[in-house]
Amino acid sequence: MLYIGSDHGGFQKKEEIKKLLQEMGVEFTDVGNAVYDPDDDYPDFARKVAEAVSKNPDQDRGILLCRSGVGVDVAANKYPNVRSSLIATDEMARFSRLHDNANVLSLAADYLTERETFHLVKTWLQTPFSGEERHMRRLKKLDEIEKAAQKSA
Repeated sequence: MLYIGSDHGGFQKKEEIKKLLQEMGVEFTDVGNAVYDPDDDYPDFARKVAEAVSKNPDQDRGILLCRSGVGVDVAANKYPNVRSSLIATDEMARFSRLHDNANVLSLAADYLTERETFHLVKTWLQTPFSGEERHMRRLKKLDEIEKAAQKSA
């Protein structure tokens, strides 16, 4: 399942991405916001997407948007098993999947055109994780860092 969410800063782009996902035949769940609310807060929607992806990180993915993309990216990466990547270029989208097996895509709504956004989403969704040994080894190290940080918290 793909989960998508945004605050007011990314609301319009989220609605555009939903249309693209429908055209692509991608099943998704919109976790909000359901309406444009200039007083909403990005952590609320990042939490919903990250909690869902965290439960099934190898199968589920998420897309998050806010004005800069930074807030939702930081918030999503607080969750176990979430590897969110703030993406601005096609190469970043490819490598976040190929090398890092990113399961959440964070986007900066204020800095991407609709065309750029669609291209990044398509690239990210269609790029598989390489599964190469060196990337598996690095992801294992990230998991170890995460576990150690949880123990020391």
